[in-house]
Formats: sequence, structure tokens, C-alpha cells
Amino acid sequence: AMAAAAAGGEPVEPQSLKKLSLKSLKRSLDLFAPTHSLPFAPDAESKRIRVSCKVRAEYGAVKNLPTDQGRAQGKGAAAPSNALALLGTQDTKDAPREGTSNAIIPAPLMLPKAPESAVPGKNTTVLSIPGSSDRFSTSALMERLPSRWPKPVWHAPWKNYRVISGHLGWVRSIAFDPGNEWFCTGSADRTIKIWDLASGTLKLTLTGHIEQVRGLAVSQRHTYLFSAGDDKQVKCWDLEQNKVIRSYHGHLSGVYCLALHPTIDVLLTGGRDSVCRVWDIRTKAHVSALTGHDNTVCSVFARPTDPQVVTGSHDTTIKFWDLVAGKTMCTLTHHKKSVRAMALHPKEKSFASASADNIKKWSLPKGEFLHNMLSQQKTILNAMAVNEDGVLATAGDNGSMWFWDWKSGHNFQQEQTIVQPGSLESEACIYALSYDNSGSRLVTCEADKTIKMWKEDLTATPETHPVNFKPPKDIRRY
Repeated sequence: AMAAAAAGGEPVEPQSLKKLSLKSLKRSLDLFAPTHSLPFAPDAESKRIRVSCKVRAEYGAVKNLPTDQGRAQGKGAAAPSNALALLGTQDTKDAPREGTSNAIIPAPLMLPKAPESAVPGKNTTVLSIPGSSDRFSTSALMERLPSRWPKPVWHAPWKNYRVISGHLGWVRSIAFDPGNEWFCTGSADRTIKIWDLASGTLKLTLTGHIEQVRGLAVSQRHTYLFSAGDDKQVKCWDLEQNKVIRSYHGHLSGVYCLALHPTIDVLLTGGRDSVCRVWDIRTKAHVSALTGHDNTVCSVFARPTDPQVVTGSHDTTIKFWDLVAGKTMCTLTHHKKSVRAMALHPKEKSFASASADNIKKWSLPKGEFLHNMLSQQKTILNAMAVNEDGVLATAGDNGSMWFWDWKSGHNFQQEQTIVQPGSLESEACIYALSYDNSGSRLVTCEADKTIKMWKEDLTATPETHPVNFKPPKDIRRY
């Protein structure tokens, strides 16, 4: 009737759909309500299978005993017994038994023997099961296995041996000369200063930026120094003439990080415009813009093979980039806070990333998550570096610098920077750090306008500074 009404062009009354749905509900109720709370009819076959499974699980070990042992158990069956079958010899088999409730019945020789390496005086009583392997059946009596977590390598503690004061503002960035003779630092006083590594004396001051210098890199193949700053400028300095010879224009906001490609003449810069830009060093051409991050790109490093570019951002992600296609290869979303620092291991195919929530270790080239470092620094981490000996150093906003064993993730030393006299306590903050090319010196750049140099304490031994390591009980897989 409704269909006819619809065909005739008459309007369908609004109640009809509601009535139809109510009728449908009533029909369903009539169909299923009578059997709603009734149990299913028991199935004899499924009950038989369930009982046989239970019997096998409970009594499978003693179901098919040898005849002599069966008789022995039959005799003692009058008294209720918590019989514990022990591994024994033929002599103990016929030993006199009291009718006690905890009778111990020696098992015959055919049962599997316990390991011979039992320590004297140690209780090695185990329940033996015919046909089972040497692995024991009950977890309560199992030997606890040692942790498979790698043991940390012993490292000497690091100590501060020199404080250099020369900048007039926060020291924000650092880079080392490939020949390991000098290093340069960029500061909020808008200058770049070059220092002698051995003596710590000032060799040169470069001026040209109009905002703080956030990123520095020294070329391994040319006599070039590259700098980037909050003034949106990326500059190339010729160290033979000590002046700017090229500027790379294109960033829309401050430039926060800078890296050189190890094998090709390409410069990578990341900044507040959420883009990692690729520049041709020689022609100043803007090769490509690696877009995809949702927030400031604050850390970047380059490798000779894919992924050739890795960036970390305030949007909490790490991205691997295909430099040829200019596209993302992979995005790691494990961190919960900004990834302000990353460190590529000089020998292994792995890198670490630092965030306020955790320090995580990753494999390359696939970016598989390996593990977290075993402690939390609980501060904003601005910088990190690792040397060939596997000492990872991380520096925080509160002036803390922690040293880690790369292999195991064990934190073996915690240092707190001391501000220079006349500074505020709140200026205990480390903005950048880097090892020299030998890995034996560590240089930190700080908010109290100083540069501090660290080295290993050569008088320390494993006896004077033992490793206090407890392997983790639960291993986080994310």
C-alpha cells in the first residue's frame, strides 16, 4: 500500500517509518526472546574431549608408569600422599618407607637424570616426568636465567679541565676542523670565534650575522666554514680570506640546524619554516626543499648512503629522506616531545635521538627501534654526541650532562655544569656539545657565555669507579 502511495505521488506519512521499525523490533523480540537466558544444550562429545584434555594435563606424567613402580605406588595408596618422585638409584628403590603422608618415592633409573653440575648443599629436588627433556616441568623449581641484556663496557669518568670565556652572549653552536687543530663556536653575540684546540686561545673572530648563530659546519674537502642563524641567513666563509664568499637565500624564518653531506657538495639546513632545504655549495642553487614536517626542523645529519638525510623536528617525528626524489622514505613517531638532538655513531650503522621524554637508539638504514637508554634525564635535551669508544654524552637545559655506554644504554656518569662567577643559576644550560675528531676531548657551549672542555680522568680504574649496573626487568618495545 505504501509503495502504491509512493508511486501515486502521495506524500508518505512521517509516522510510517517509525511504525515499520517498531514492528521489525517486535518481530525480532518474538523470535529470540524465549531462548534468551537459556543455556545451550550439553554436547556429550565436547564434554568427553574437555575431560580427556584435563586428565591428560593433570595426570599425563603418571598415567603410564612401569609395572614395579605402579605396584609400589599401589601399596602406598592407602594413606593420602603428596608423593614427589625423585631421581634415585637402584639402591634407594627398595629403601624402607614409613606410612607418612609425605612419602618420597624414588624414581627408577630409566627417568632422565638431573644435571651433574649441581652445587653441593644446593637443593636440586625436581619433579621428573617420563619422556620429558632435561628442561624441568615446573617454573617454581627452574633455574633463573641470567639477563640477556648486554653488560656495559667500563668507561673512565670525564672531568672538566678548561673553561674558555670570550663570547658576549649565549654560545649556541660548535664545529671542529677536520685537521683537529682548531674549533669554531657561534654565539648569540652574532659572532663566530675560532679557538686553538690545544691551548684554548682565541685565533679569530668573524662578524657578519645580524642574529645569533645557531649552526656551524666545516667542510672536509674545501677551506670553507658554513654558518646559519636566526637572521634567516646561511653563509659560506672562505677561511683563506676570512670573509663571506656566498650566501644562500630561501629560508622564510630562523635557521636552527646545519649539516654537510659527507660525499657530495651539498649543504642541508633546517629551520623554523618546517622545511629542510638542500643547497648546492658551489652555485648557491636551492636544489630542493624537503617538506613534510609540521613544525620547526631542529636537528639534521647526513650520510653517504640512503637514507642520506635524517631530520628531527619539534613535531616529535624523525624523518628519513630520499635525497634524489626529495621525498620522505620513512617517519619515526616514537617520541612524545621535540627531537632537538640526534647523534650518528661514527662506526656502527645506528644513531640516537634525544627528546625530553627519552633517548632512543635506532638502526640504519631501516630505522628499526633498538631500545631506550636505561635512565631518564628529565630535562629538555639540547645536544648529544657519541665517540668511537661508544661514550654518548647528552646535555640538558638545566645544565646536566650525562654520559652513557652506547651498547647497553647504561648511564655511568652524571655531571652538573657550574656557571661562571657573575652568572645567574638559571644560566646553567648547555646548548651544544661535540667531540673533537679523536674522540678524546669533549667541548660544551653554554648559556653562561663560556666554553667548557672535558677529558677522561686517566687516574680512574674499574676498581675506583665500578660499574653499578642493573639490567632492566621489562624491556619497552616502543
